[in-house]
Order: sequence, then structure tokens, then C-alpha cells
Amino acid sequence: MPRVKRGTNANKRRKNLLKHAKGFKWGRKNKYRLAKDALYHAWSHQFNSRRKKKGDFRRLWQVQIGAASRELGMPYNKFINGLKKSSIDIDRKILANLAQKDPAIFQRLIEMSKTAN
Repeated sequence: MPRVKRGTNANKRRKNLLKHAKGFKWGRKNKYRLAKDALYHAWSHQFNSRRKKKGDFRRLWQVQIGAASRELGMPYNKFINGLKKSSIDIDRKILANLAQKDPAIFQRLIEMSKTAN
């Protein structure tokens, strides 16, 4: 039975993994075992952070909306509650954008929210 030489596949796999470890410090950039461990940790953090980012942005938008609505004399929770009561469905990203870029429209939303409360 002929012998199977698998060195090329193994070298390719190791080389690919070390390519992903470029920029790491110390031995983790050029030693396969250390690079593999470092990359598996890095990839798990990367996966979790992609999900975490969505919550971070939502919190940022809530702070921006709260600051803008407090300037106009209405706290964040009353503002959101008034919008829901008056069945205005605008997400927080758009509200934060309106608060920064178009304060006149945001002020009208505040007034509509006040009438619903």
C-alpha cells in the first residue's frame, strides 16, 4: 500500500493560522501552539463582542435621547411612554439622530408625547 504524505496540508493549516496571528506579541505570533490558543480566545471574544455592540449602541442612544429630552423639560421615561401611548413607532437610533441633527422635529415629538401623557 502506498504511503500518504500529509505534510503539505498540515503546513498549509499551520501557515494559515499563523497568518491570522499576525500582530500578536511575543511567541503568540510565530509559535503554532501559542498562536492557536491566542486565536481561539480572540475569536470567542470577537463573537461575543459583535452581540454586545448592539446593546452598547442602544444604551448610547438612550443617553442621547434622555439628554435632549431633558433639555426640553421632559425625562426620558415619560417621553418614551408618551410616544408609545400616541402610537408613534420610531426606534431609538432614529430618535437619537433626530435629537442631534434636527431639533425642531424632535421638539414636535416631545410636544406630541406631552399631549399623550
